[in-house]
Amino acid sequence: MRNEIGKPLIVLICGSLVYYHCAYRHSSILSLLSDVLIVLLCSLAILGLLFRQLNISVPVDPLEWQISQDTANGIVACLANTVGATESVLRVAATGHDKRLFVKVIVCLYILSALGRLLSGVTVAYVDRIMLVLSLLVRRELAISQHLHSPILEEKWCC
Repeated sequence: MRNEIGKPLIVLICGSLVYYHCAYRHSSILSLLSDVLIVLLCSLAILGLLFRQLNISVPVDPLEWQISQDTANGIVACLANTVGATESVLRVAATGHDKRLFVKVIVCLYILSALGRLLSGVTVAYVDRIMLVLSLLVRRELAISQHLHSPILEEKWCC
């Protein structure tokens, strides 16, 4: 199994930069996006000049940056299912027929409202990002430990 610590680390670094930019500098998301685009554009320009000076040609295939139709359909289906499930739960809770569901929805909304008043949205997003990174690391460690403790199958070697 491949060691994939890079993905959670990148997510953590990006989340930290967003948190710093929005919470400590009190800048907007639009300012953050424009700063990121400026840094990317300048970096690409510097690399382009450097490669031109060193006579290095870098082929850029725009098809490598595209996602497949199946992946796009999966993302849209996931979003549609999430929105549909949320709408369904809220509709059932609003009718009042299921009292337990109604109370659960009210308690969750109250907790989210109180949390939103106590913390900024950026702080909540940063904590969420940290929880995501931790869950990815735990899943990876569990998968590695299960892989290490699985019975070793005999392999036939061919000449």
